[in-house]
Amino acid sequence: MNLWSPSLLSLYLLLLPTLILTSAAPSTDYHEQLLLRPLPPSALLASFNFRSNTTAASFESQNFRFFPRSLGQILHHARTKELHLRFSLGRWDAESWGARPWGGAREGGTGVELWAWVEATSDDEADAHWLTLTNALSGLFCASLNFIDSTRTVRPVRSFEPWGQHPSSSLPNLHLLHGTLPKEPVCTENLTPFLKLLPCKGKVGISSLLDGHKLFDASWQSMAIDVRPLCPDGGAGTDECLLEIDQTVDMVLDIDRSKRHRDNPIPRPVPVEDLVCNTSIPYYSHGACLPLDDSSDPSWSLSEIFGRTIHGSCPLTQRSGSEAETVCIEVPHERQVYTSAGSVERKLEDNQFRRCYVLPDVDEFEMVLPLGPPTIATPLTQPLLYAERSFTGHGQERGGVQTLLTNPSTSHAVSFVYLETLPWFMKPYLHTLIARISSPSTSSIPTDQPPTSKETKDEDIIQEMFYRPALDRHRPTHLELMMTVPPNSTVTLTYDFDKAILRYTEYPPDANRGFDVAPAIIRLLPTSSSPSSSENQYIHTTTLLLSLPTPDFSMPYNVIILTSTVMALAFGSVFNLLVRRFVGAEEVEAWALKAKIRRVVGRGREFWVGGDEKVVVQRGGGGVGKKDL
Repeated sequence: MNLWSPSLLSLYLLLLPTLILTSAAPSTDYHEQLLLRPLPPSALLASFNFRSNTTAASFESQNFRFFPRSLGQILHHARTKELHLRFSLGRWDAESWGARPWGGAREGGTGVELWAWVEATSDDEADAHWLTLTNALSGLFCASLNFIDSTRTVRPVRSFEPWGQHPSSSLPNLHLLHGTLPKEPVCTENLTPFLKLLPCKGKVGISSLLDGHKLFDASWQSMAIDVRPLCPDGGAGTDECLLEIDQTVDMVLDIDRSKRHRDNPIPRPVPVEDLVCNTSIPYYSHGACLPLDDSSDPSWSLSEIFGRTIHGSCPLTQRSGSEAETVCIEVPHERQVYTSAGSVERKLEDNQFRRCYVLPDVDEFEMVLPLGPPTIATPLTQPLLYAERSFTGHGQERGGVQTLLTNPSTSHAVSFVYLETLPWFMKPYLHTLIARISSPSTSSIPTDQPPTSKETKDEDIIQEMFYRPALDRHRPTHLELMMTVPPNSTVTLTYDFDKAILRYTEYPPDANRGFDVAPAIIRLLPTSSSPSSSENQYIHTTTLLLSLPTPDFSMPYNVIILTSTVMALAFGSVFNLLVRRFVGAEEVEAWALKAKIRRVVGRGREFWVGGDEKVVVQRGGGGVGKKDL
């Protein structure tokens, strides 16, 4: 039998170019993973990651498969080559929870944070594309991104680097812009558009666990979207480039509070028989109970924490290899973990605290972690730097900012770039910027070295500085510092500022609450002594609340009342002058006597006249008239 018949041979020759192009072109895929990590004392870190990509040719021709079309069209129209968007709420407790997930790179400050690389030939064109991008993203994510105007936008110099490999032809025309909205409330209306960008739309896979009630009840949560190009050979050409999108959701859930809604919907006191009291203290009695510190890891399950189980696996994910391991948990290998039937478990050999699972295709997936002994715990990674920022001073005219930067390492120094974006109504004095190095005794971070009381002022700790002053109602203050903190030391950075007085129309409805100041952004620089800092690592401080001189907004009401009273008095006086008739006192007495005589005569005639006549007295005219009946 001849397998190569003329018809089959012609069909093969026809499909051969297509097969060659398909094998040569970069492959597109979709991957999702959930990482669960218990945190002390009774918390759980859940990190959701969704990654997909598309080829540059498909993106330019608007042919989307896994890449969301709605976001791709916005990036194409706004000429955006790389995008990073953050929605964050809460505060990461570094002292209790250790290092941030993803090295802090996918964490934003409180509110909304956005930075992007826009392709343009001039700054004005870049600003126009930036305005288009913010307005389009505002409608897509139901957020107030359209309020990121020129007064909230800066152009960082050293704080951000491109995550992707851009083609060498487009590098000279890339413009970096960064904006924040620290007051933006993150809510369910931002989560719904986020889920719609996923291929499985939150119906199946790990995205089925994402629920607004659980996400926004977390102690800390962050949603991130990162779009970057990936070009081989250093970006020599654009034909083989990929456009990758990473969607990340990180949350820290309180295990006891998450389980309380199911077991105890209405908050009630714990029954006496369920209280665990410390009976070893000498003053223990049945009438008073001192709770016993329980250092063991609490038990939990997916249905208790998230209120539901995973509805099978997303059919678009890979079903073989390490990419198929969708759910991972970081607990010691000797600790028991129970899962639903049909899942496949694999313990990593190079990591004694991580195991991963392959989800079943259709069946529900449940995971149960029983109560663990206190001796079996997952070690926490110590952060490379601790940062705290607060206001100093008092009064409504001026104030100060103080930032504490602590290096817990006893052997390695930490270099970083410190970025602050201050609103235009904060007028910092650059000559008051001081950096002091103090001993670890002033820090709350425990170290191995004995504390000392030595405190020195070091002006050379700031190696580089970039400062761009603000313009009233046009642009914010842009301050970037390159600094180095020695080992086992704390650097205190302080400066003073003046508070501007706003126009009364520029105050928000809750003016006495204050104005939110964007958090400081710290980018840790890679060093040869610290190989773990080779990737992008960031730290965000907390948002500050600035109190400005606020007028008494009840005064306009008082002014309106006083003005109305004056106008009424003036109008009444003028009206009386124009309408009333003024006569002398003698004329008034004569008219009064005549009126009395006429009334007496009229009453007499009315009494004596009878029959078919009736006398009508016309008092208005002062005379007497008669009308026939």
